[in-house]
Amino acid sequence: MQRAETFIKSLLRTVDTDMLTPDEKKAVGSLRRLSADTRIDIRDYELSETREEQLGKARDAKKRLAKLKANILAASMVFGPADVAQLDAQLEQINGRLV
Repeated sequence: MQRAETFIKSLLRTVDTDMLTPDEKKAVGSLRRLSADTRIDIRDYELSETREEQLGKARDAKKRLAKLKANILAASMVFGPADVAQLDAQLEQINGRLV
């Protein structure tokens, strides 16, 4: 997830936010927050000490991943189709690794 977050941030750095509409600016801001929150959820999942805790953290991480994917699609006007496809594939791979 850390690589996906770094990729998202590198893509967002290339975006001129002054040229974006208010909805696009909101989507970009949400992407920044969601990518960091998702990384933290996955870290918490990996550091879980009990099976019950791990299952709960996995559920939370999957929900956040779904939100992140939706926001990436919503911000697709900012990214190219190849970037969206690559991010979607990375997030699907991460989602598949969660219990």
